[in-house]
Amino acid sequence: MGRHYGMDWLRIAAFGLLIFYHIALVFVTWPYHAKTAHPIDWVSVPMQAVNAWRLPVLFVVSGYASRAILAGCAGAGDFAWGRTKRLIPPLLFGIAVIVPPQSWVELSTQHRYAAGFWHFWVHDYFRFGKLSGIVLPAWNHLWFVLYLWIYTCALAVGLAVLPRRASGFAGKMVEHGLAGPLVLIVPIALLIAQVAWTFPGARETHALIDDGPVHRVYAAMFLFGFLLRGSERIWRSIRRWWPVGLVLGLIGYGVVAALEISYMGPPRMSRDLWFAFGVARAVQSWGSIIALLGIADRWFNHDHPVRAMLNEAVFPFYLIHQTIIVVVAGVLLRANIGPLAEFVVLVAATVAGCWAFYRLGREIGWLRPLIGLRGRRASPARTGAGAKS
Repeated sequence: MGRHYGMDWLRIAAFGLLIFYHIALVFVTWPYHAKTAHPIDWVSVPMQAVNAWRLPVLFVVSGYASRAILAGCAGAGDFAWGRTKRLIPPLLFGIAVIVPPQSWVELSTQHRYAAGFWHFWVHDYFRFGKLSGIVLPAWNHLWFVLYLWIYTCALAVGLAVLPRRASGFAGKMVEHGLAGPLVLIVPIALLIAQVAWTFPGARETHALIDDGPVHRVYAAMFLFGFLLRGSERIWRSIRRWWPVGLVLGLIGYGVVAALEISYMGPPRMSRDLWFAFGVARAVQSWGSIIALLGIADRWFNHDHPVRAMLNEAVFPFYLIHQTIIVVVAGVLLRANIGPLAEFVVLVAATVAGCWAFYRLGREIGWLRPLIGLRGRRASPARTGAGAKS
């Protein structure tokens, strides 16, 4: 397959939506690294419109992109090493430099930590233990980068170990299992089975080793995206059945929203309703993902002058956005302004800060790999001059 611009746009939109979702976490009553002094219960209702599919779709588009990257590699080992060079430096840089302000703000505003940031970073952050229940050092939102690297390396090992005929046969079997309406039925059934298996629920820890239920879902989404990149048959199923997926997604969200509104505060919903909530989220999640894939394919599979720049900017934006949100929210907590003003300031500061981080970082050669950008290639003129000298 050639480049699918619709998947690029879906990746850009999904990461952009994630930024606004994290801003909303400041205002909702759910736990987060920085909280407003004016929490709003109803904010959880629109957040539930994307909560079920926002992360799974990121792993789908990441798996899709990984298949395209693999096509340009010499083999599975070259693929794994290339992804390691691209993902691990930003992860380590993020843990050491980008994430610490988040942990400091959380400790200062929610756990009465009194020391300044410099003291915290030098003396407390790299303790490799807990401080007021918070594990330090932390990767916070960068868990996604770690999980993506783990899935990529596991895939590379599988491709290297399995004979090509065996992996090709497995891919064909999955294609048969997702043909026609099965592209909706089978994954939704599996997600519902996951809900039943983990009932009454398993919290996402993002701590890697104790996140089994999350790995089962996100790794499967990654593999689906990887398979989708090379399967015209699955694309045909999506093109035909995405409107049904959209309807299912809306119905699932309708149930989720109704239960969220009814049980926004105590008392908690009953076990039966909690299970119904999980089933509705499963239907909403996969129905929405198939709908988004179909919409991206139908209306957005075309290039635009800003696509390449936005596609490049996504990773740096992702790395820095949560730190900007948390730090600004911590400052606003002392400003004592209304929630609407806080929201406007947070959006403006996050967009401007992410843009500055990307634009400045891309011009500094040694910093580029640390913020998820490829290193600069030597210009032909410089290469030629070097050869002559």
